[in-house]
Amino acid sequence: MKARYSKKTFHFKRPSGTSRGILTEKHAWFLEVWHEEQPEIAGIGECSIIPGLSPDFVDFESYERKLTEVCDDLSIDLTNWPSIQFGLETALLDLKNGGKGVIFENGFVKGKRHIPINGLIWMGDAGFMQEQIEAKLSEGFTTIKLKIGAIDFQAEIELLTSIRKRYSKDEITLRVDANGAFSLHEAEEKLSALAKLDIHSIEQPIKQGQWEEMHKLCQSTPLPIALDEELIGINTTAEKIALLDTIQPQYIILKPSLHGGIVGTKEWIELAEDRNIPWWITSALESNIGLNAICQLTAEYDNNLPQGLGTGSLYTDNIPSGLSVLDGKIFLKHVE
Repeated sequence: MKARYSKKTFHFKRPSGTSRGILTEKHAWFLEVWHEEQPEIAGIGECSIIPGLSPDFVDFESYERKLTEVCDDLSIDLTNWPSIQFGLETALLDLKNGGKGVIFENGFVKGKRHIPINGLIWMGDAGFMQEQIEAKLSEGFTTIKLKIGAIDFQAEIELLTSIRKRYSKDEITLRVDANGAFSLHEAEEKLSALAKLDIHSIEQPIKQGQWEEMHKLCQSTPLPIALDEELIGINTTAEKIALLDTIQPQYIILKPSLHGGIVGTKEWIELAEDRNIPWWITSALESNIGLNAICQLTAEYDNNLPQGLGTGSLYTDNIPSGLSVLDGKIFLKHVE
């Protein structure tokens, strides 16, 4: 079997704010695999990174060195390289299924299943966030996720309050993502303020790595806590069990490019379900190649929670695909 990689930089339609800064572009590498005797049929997978968050990305040179090693030896251990692991797994499954973008043969890829997703609101000034909220509501989303922690907390509360004045929790589900922005001494007070607005859940209120403190928060919180960044770098089964049993979160959120690729994500799901911990899957700003694969992976499970798979429209130069979003659901035109 042969393999090669190529790099592509995608550009955001509008600068997108997170607690780690403003994103204007997104780097990805595409792994292609094929059999030497059938070079016309190739599988493709996306290796997607977010600088400062992806545990396997330090710089372009070392990342591409690892990709070169992978192309030379597809059996190489990628336990500590989740984004490359996901890209390789996807490429191999795509090749196995004929190189047509089919990763899993299920209802989603056959165009028979639509996956509910949340509408993502990026950080910014109050006016920009309000503009995004109005757009998502008009597009038919019934679950809205706001990234918070970049502007004044009171301004964020006012934005959330403005939604709640118009829509009850039965009409619009509100999620927030703090990306670890709260300090320990302020977390409880801020969680209490958010709980008054019937927030569905908050992702990663404090920085990861503080297991005992996060456990205490999960025990006392007035609104459910979902772990996200907390799962990054936790690769062995024993570590995953220790984290879940120590923190005992209300939810976990899985990103295949950050949390161990397909095999790692499946293990997290199995361990979480064993402990009656609900979960959902989100993309890590992948292009349509990676997003398509993540949607197909998600559709392998009977999970009716809205997923975080609405990032396909972020870029001016995304790769064309059969993915579409309508009324807060993502679907794929049937692949023949």
